[in-house]
Amino acid sequence: MADNNTNTRTHYRQLYVKVAPGEIYAFIPGTIVKVFVQEGQVVQKGDVLCSLHAMKMDNQICATMNGIIKSVNIEEGQNVSKNDVLIEIVEK
Repeated sequence: MADNNTNTRTHYRQLYVKVAPGEIYAFIPGTIVKVFVQEGQVVQKGDVLCSLHAMKMDNQICATMNGIIKSVNIEEGQNVSKNDVLIEIVEK
């Protein structure tokens, strides 16, 4: 039993990712289908920033805060890994 608990705790630690405020990261590996924003653009919390195709589904990646797009680190067709920083937002 103890081994199962240890494995479970390890699994949860691997899922936890500490990110800086405004960093939008890939929660799963996949391919960027569409990028809807560009550097300098003003966004509101909930705006769709990009679309990520993973596990036979397109997932909308949304802004987590109001602000201005500081950097777009992706392009359409690019493969991304879990926890890659896709887009950075700064408060305006």
